[in-house]
Amino acid sequence: MGIVISPSILAADFANLERELDRIADADYAHIDVMDGHFVPNLTIGLPVVARLAQVSPLPLDVHLMIDDPDRWAPAYAEVGANLVTFHAEAASDPSQISRDIRRHGARVGLAVRPGTPLDPYLHLLPVFDLILVMTVEPGFGGQSFMPEMMHKVRQARAAISASGLDIWVQVDGGISRSTIEQAADAGANVFVAGSAVYAAEDAAAEIAALRQSVDRYPRAH
Repeated sequence: MGIVISPSILAADFANLERELDRIADADYAHIDVMDGHFVPNLTIGLPVVARLAQVSPLPLDVHLMIDDPDRWAPAYAEVGANLVTFHAEAASDPSQISRDIRRHGARVGLAVRPGTPLDPYLHLLPVFDLILVMTVEPGFGGQSFMPEMMHKVRQARAAISASGLDIWVQVDGGISRSTIEQAADAGANVFVAGSAVYAAEDAAAEIAALRQSVDRYPRAH
């Protein structure tokens, strides 16, 4: 396990996305939130924009699909160049098949759960995933407050992964900042999505460095 910083461009200037990706070039991934206005009450970007971002991004893309019917749509994001594709358990008909379809295109695959969704029904699927995303806000909008009560779920995910002997990352998304990142790391998370904290900073690179420093006693992922 190692530390991964994945700033969300949901908080970026959408009129200048290539420039905004360059601002976070010191991070490990660029987190791309895809929302369809159905699974969550917000609408962001879709497949054509992600395909273009994959062509210009200095970082690998960590695509978080907050959409209905990921069985149909998720593999296409891997096909156009996403390096990691995460979809929601609540929206999936056959998570194992989606994982196989994504991996067929050479991408890593993650499974996300809303704050109110228990992990237990999905723990038997750990071998088919590379990442478990525990939402630390309700999905749909940036700038929300971190939900510390989700740390029990992060601990559960990390304990199940450790017991399995598998190399699976645990991601947290929502309200991650210098004041919350250590709490999440202590619970077992190693992939941190920080949107507003990074893009609202005058110096995004310095903020990314500060986030790393907050958890610098944990090893960095390779």
